[in-house]
Amino acid sequence: MKKVRFLVVVLSALLLGCKSDYEKMVAKELAKNVRYDSLFLDLHFGMTRKDFFTHCWELNKKGTIMQGPGNLSVQYQVDSTLMKDKTFMWFYPDFKDDKITSMPVEFSYQSWAPWNQELSADTLLMEVKQLYEKWYGDGFVEMKNKDGSKVVWIKVDGNRRIRLFKKNISIVHADFTNLLEVEKTKDKPEE
Repeated sequence: MKKVRFLVVVLSALLLGCKSDYEKMVAKELAKNVRYDSLFLDLHFGMTRKDFFTHCWELNKKGTIMQGPGNLSVQYQVDSTLMKDKTFMWFYPDFKDDKITSMPVEFSYQSWAPWNQELSADTLLMEVKQLYEKWYGDGFVEMKNKDGSKVVWIKVDGNRRIRLFKKNISIVHADFTNLLEVEKTKDKPEE
């Protein structure tokens, strides 16, 4: 019986040791049972589609936001004292069961051009990371794929995951995900 218990303990330790650093970070944060639903501009996970549109309408009337390119997103100009150049942020949430579950965001310098290397996505990524550290606190962890060609900065606070990475030469992508919603979909059998 002692051998069986010992074997179970050793196998459990080995299986837990197989988790990636990211998986360990997510498990640790979710185990805290703390919710972080706030996003930005008083938007939050769980906000209904109707409340999102009403809130954006009010922000638009105040001149805080406007329609983004092609009327497919919301455009917000980041405070110019926080960035190297005039920077736009575009966002539009993903809804599940009529509630915000994730929020993709894109950033771009207004003056970016292929010959303007100081305003490349590499520079913008580090500025967005610094901006997000002001807004959400320290704790972004750099993660790379095996060959090092893709760099993602990740921060997990309770249920809220934030990822930052270069989308292309001029755009930085950020996304907010409610990990509780991700966990729910993992538990559902595939249809």
